[in-house]
Amino acid sequence: MSLKIRLARGGSKKKPVYRIVVAEARSPRDGRFLEKIGSYNPTLPDDNAGRLVIDAERAAEWMKKGAQPTDRVARFLAAQGVGTYVNGNNPNKGKPGQKATERAAEKAQALIDAQEAAERAKAEAIEAAAQAKADAAAAAAAAAEAAAAPAEEVAAEEVAAEPAAE
Repeated sequence: MSLKIRLARGGSKKKPVYRIVVAEARSPRDGRFLEKIGSYNPTLPDDNAGRLVIDAERAAEWMKKGAQPTDRVARFLAAQGVGTYVNGNNPNKGKPGQKATERAAEKAQALIDAQEAAERAKAEAIEAAAQAKADAAAAAAAAAEAAAAPAEEVAAEEVAAEPAAE
């Protein structure tokens, strides 16, 4: 028979009052219990003496018989000087589940792909700008050559026309 020292809820809706009871581990939360050893009223102020009432001697006796307090009751008992409370450490509690991990990996991969695409687009834009600049320089050189060519042709025609006129 496994025993627990735990809270049993009482009170009305949105106005909880708890009994601190010793019960079998298999019995329902608010069901059958062996002994009531205290009460807890969370609606009272922290400094009120009626907020937490525990018979520490009875709790110590039940603990000697093998009753295990729940985390909340262990805190209360440690504050009363009965037993110790060791804060549990569950490093996996805050970790996301498998689906959330997969979604996060997909999101990270999509972000990496978008950054790579942006870098490629930037490189292509720089290359296109360089090509356009080269094309513009070639066009300007061709235009300058074309502008210079008629003047040379006119000068050559004038030189050729002078000996014919003689």
